[in-house]
Amino acid sequence: MENKKSIIHVILTGGVGSRLWPLSRKSQPKQYLDIFDGKSLFEMTVDRNRNIADKVMVVGNIDNCHLSRKILEKTSTEYIDIIESTPRNTAAAIAFAAFAADPDDILIVTPSDHIIGDMGEYEMAIQEAVEKATQGSIVTFGIVPTKPETGYGYIERKGDDVISFREKPNKVSARDFIAKGNFLWNSGMFCFKASVLLEELKAFHPEVYEKSKLVWESSANGNLDLALSMDIPSISIDYAVMERSKKIKVVSSKFAWSDLGSFESVYDYLVTIGHVVDENGNMVIGTTNYTAFIGVKDTIFVYTPTANLILKKEFSQDVKSVYNALERENSDLLN
Repeated sequence: MENKKSIIHVILTGGVGSRLWPLSRKSQPKQYLDIFDGKSLFEMTVDRNRNIADKVMVVGNIDNCHLSRKILEKTSTEYIDIIESTPRNTAAAIAFAAFAADPDDILIVTPSDHIIGDMGEYEMAIQEAVEKATQGSIVTFGIVPTKPETGYGYIERKGDDVISFREKPNKVSARDFIAKGNFLWNSGMFCFKASVLLEELKAFHPEVYEKSKLVWESSANGNLDLALSMDIPSISIDYAVMERSKKIKVVSSKFAWSDLGSFESVYDYLVTIGHVVDENGNMVIGTTNYTAFIGVKDTIFVYTPTANLILKKEFSQDVKSVYNALERENSDLLN
């Protein structure tokens, strides 16, 4: 029994969720907010893979590891804690997880801030991915698109072979992708054997591999050294491995999925669980205060004690520009 490979659920918790400001702050990023059915997205992510994985590993950072710990302790979940001293993007985060595992372990890597429905479909997709990963493939999860969404990247595929990865498209390209019928949303979820991922990273981005290895080997109790971490190139796993490796397969999945990356996607989700909207499609988030909307429609009012946001739903992607402007001013309102 000793050498049985484990299935490890790796949860990436690095994001700040700048497009969900002012709800999402550096001190309380979106994955820890309790606005979704009374549970945070992080807790839902842990629960979702409880039956599938033997172990849980959390790759977080110095600012949010205590928030993860609180939730994992509440649910008495044992886990392997990897604490980054500075964010170095997903290639390094995933490399640390692979270094922390045994070579034959199968890793299922998921972000901590996604909403997923249809558990039957989800579990079938995970099982298919684990089988492919056991045979040496690096598996990405592609979601069958329900609309020409411009907020997501896409995977062009033929069967389970990936032809190309595409950046977030404009409206015209997105419609074109949907019409072609062989494009999937790129969910940012992966499944692979630890040793296979590390071999491919070493082949295609030796610098990230070597410098992440150095950081991992000098870590103590999962805490990663700041000075050494600063040397790791900050690049995504898509760019470092996925777009280059010949071992990539895609599992096409029909489960309901959203990365809740914008207030539009939060709005759409909250509507499905019965959150109130008025007859003109206006919604209030963050307060139970009586709020009246006059002469506007499809408007979202976001309340927090220190900052409010009022936006038309279709301009949700522009919240990032407010966040960036506040960042340039070094504003306390981001904390």
